[in-house]
Amino acid sequence: MAAKSNLTNMVLVLGLTCLLCSAILGGAYVLTKEPIDAAAAQKTNRAIAQVLPAFETASERSFVEVYGKDFPYYEAKNGEDLVGYAIESTVVGFGGNLTVMVGVTPDRKVCNTSVLSHSETPGLGAKCTSDPKFVSQWAGFDPSVKKLEVKKDGGDVDAITASTITSRAYALAVQNALAAFDTLQGADAVTGATKPNDKEESGNE
Repeated sequence: MAAKSNLTNMVLVLGLTCLLCSAILGGAYVLTKEPIDAAAAQKTNRAIAQVLPAFETASERSFVEVYGKDFPYYEAKNGEDLVGYAIESTVVGFGGNLTVMVGVTPDRKVCNTSVLSHSETPGLGAKCTSDPKFVSQWAGFDPSVKKLEVKKDGGDVDAITASTITSRAYALAVQNALAAFDTLQGADAVTGATKPNDKEESGNE
């Protein structure tokens, strides 16, 4: 004889279904978490090596507070000698968050930069990862002799064509990383955090 359909049976079936789905999702999370974390760590390690001179050891991820926000950083050394800091700096670009790893050497020069993640427009702002002129200008960038603003705003940064907001955001990310470096060195932060599109015309990336 078929079981009588009633509210109790329906609730029981629904509860068992939810329990089964939760178990499947939980199992999938456990199985995928380790390789996902390993891939993320590998990407971070590559970025650290890319933005700093050769080093022997790098510290675990630490944080420094600037402008009321925590900036992740890694300290690289050769023996007891400081090679520099690799600092993660996140700002808002045209399409969303833009996270840049910025390598700063003890003489307060930018050794290099690397984009960790972004949501910029393909073919426009996304060129912050591939445009040779834009990417190469950060290697050895000296903020004591060059102004960290796009040329459109009177600075020395070559912007990506038709992507001024992204270029401004990238420059801001570097500015904020330098402020984090100053804090780590015991100096006051000397660069101001501003919205990257404060001066941007409507509708133009």
